[in-house]
Amino acid sequence: MTSQPADRVAYNHDLTPAEDAGIEGRFQQRPGPSLSRQTPHTKSSYSQEARAARRASAASRAAYDVPDTYENLGETANIPPVQNPDEESVHRYETLEQERAREQSYARDRRCQDEDPETRAAVQAEEKAEAASYPVSKKETQIYTLSYLIFFSIFGTLARLGLQAITIYPGTPIIFTSVWPNFAGSMVMGFLAEDRMLFRQELGSSSSNGADTERGSVSVDSEGARKAHLAIKKTIPLYIGLATGFCGSFTSFSAFMRDVFLALSNDLPVTDAPSRSGGHTFLAFIAIPLITISMSLAGLFFGAHMAIFLEPYTPSLPFLFTSKILDRLIVLLGWGCWLGAIIMSIFPPHDSWRGTATFALVFAPLGCLLRFYISLRLNSRAPSFPLGTFSVNIFGTAVLGMSWDLARLPVGGVIGCQVLQGIQDGFCGCLTTVSTWVAELAVLGRRHAYIYGAGSVGTGLVMLVAIMGGLRWGDGWNPLVCTH
Repeated sequence: MTSQPADRVAYNHDLTPAEDAGIEGRFQQRPGPSLSRQTPHTKSSYSQEARAARRASAASRAAYDVPDTYENLGETANIPPVQNPDEESVHRYETLEQERAREQSYARDRRCQDEDPETRAAVQAEEKAEAASYPVSKKETQIYTLSYLIFFSIFGTLARLGLQAITIYPGTPIIFTSVWPNFAGSMVMGFLAEDRMLFRQELGSSSSNGADTERGSVSVDSEGARKAHLAIKKTIPLYIGLATGFCGSFTSFSAFMRDVFLALSNDLPVTDAPSRSGGHTFLAFIAIPLITISMSLAGLFFGAHMAIFLEPYTPSLPFLFTSKILDRLIVLLGWGCWLGAIIMSIFPPHDSWRGTATFALVFAPLGCLLRFYISLRLNSRAPSFPLGTFSVNIFGTAVLGMSWDLARLPVGGVIGCQVLQGIQDGFCGCLTTVSTWVAELAVLGRRHAYIYGAGSVGTGLVMLVAIMGGLRWGDGWNPLVCTH
C-alpha cells in the first residue's frame, strides 16, 4: 500500500456524496502558515475552510457549537496514543507540535482577517449564519461542559481517595499510594483517546434519505473515518468531562511530587529508620519518578490497546440519550452534587468525614475548572511545551506544599487541618494531572518530550524543597491534629 499525502486523508467511498463532503470538509488538514499572506479576497474563503476543518459541520448529528479554544485542551488533541492501530506496513507519525503549530497558524490568520474591516464583517456574518445552524448553541455547549467537569471531578476525587485507601496495608510492595490512581487514570485516558465505539453515533451524518447504516455511516477501516471520529468525539461535552474531568481529577501530579519529596526527606511510610544512608535515600528518591512515570505511560498505552482489542464488543452510547437527556440531566447532577458536598461539609454526619472526603469534594471542582480554563488559554502558546498543563501542575504542587506545612503547624485546630487536607486532596489533586501530562509526553517529539517531562519533575521538586524543606529540616513537622 502507499501512504497518504500529509495534507489529505482517506475516506470511505461507500458514503453518499453529501456525507463524504461533510466529513472531508470537517477534517481536512488545517492550512499552513503561508496562508497568512493571502489577500483580503481569499481570507474569507480560508476562514470558511479553516472553521470547517476545526469544528463539526451542520451535517453532523453531534452539532455542538464548540468554542475554538477547546482545541487547546491536552486531552482533546487529535492524536491518539496508538497511531498505527491496525499495524500496517506504512505508518505516518504525527506529533503534538504539528497539531499546535496548525492552531497557531489558524490564530495568526484570524488576526489578519480582523485587520481588514470588509473581511471581518464577512467572517462575522458567516459565523453568525453557521452558529444558527447548530442545534446546540455555543452557550449551551459551554454549560454542559462545565457541568460534566464538576460532576466528574467529584467522582474522580472519590475514586482517587478510595483507591489510595485500599492500597494502604501491611506489607504493601509499593509504599507510596499516588502511583495507583495515576496508573488507573492514565489507563482510562488511553482507552478514551483511542476508542472509536463509545461515541460512534455522534459521527454518523444523515444520508440523503435520512437513514443511517446500522453501525454508522463511516467504515471503521477508513483512515479518514478514524480521524473524523477522533475529531468529533473530542468536541463532545461528555468526552471532555470524562477525559479532562474524571481522568484529570483521578490522577494527581502534586501528590506524585509530594511523594518524591517525602522519599527525599525519609518520610515515606516504613522508611523512617534513622540509619538509612545517603545511598538509600538516593535510591528511594529516584524510584518514585521512575515507577510513577513508567506505570502511567504503561497505563496509557494499555488502555489504548484495550480500546483496540475491545472495539468489536464495545457498545455505542445512544446519540439521542446523550444529547437530549444526559446533557440536560448533568446540569442538575453536577451542580447538585457540588451543593450536596458543601452541605455535608457544613453539617457532616461524622466530623471525620470533613477531613476524609467532604472538604476535598468541595474544592475539587474549583481545581478542575481552573485547570480547564488555564489550559484553554496557555496550551497553544508553545507547540513543543504544553504551557497550560505545566503551569497548573507546578502551581498546584506549590499550593499542596504550603497546605502540607500549614497543616503541620500548631495553628488552626481540627477544622483548619481538615480544610487544608481538603485543599490538598481536592483542589490540588484536581488542579494537577498526570493523565494529561503523560498523554502529552507520548505524542510530543522525543527531544521535546524529555525536556517537558524533566522540566516538570525538576521544577516541581525544586518548588517543594523550597516550600516544605525549610520547615521539615528546620523546626520539623508537628503531628496532624485532625483525623483522616
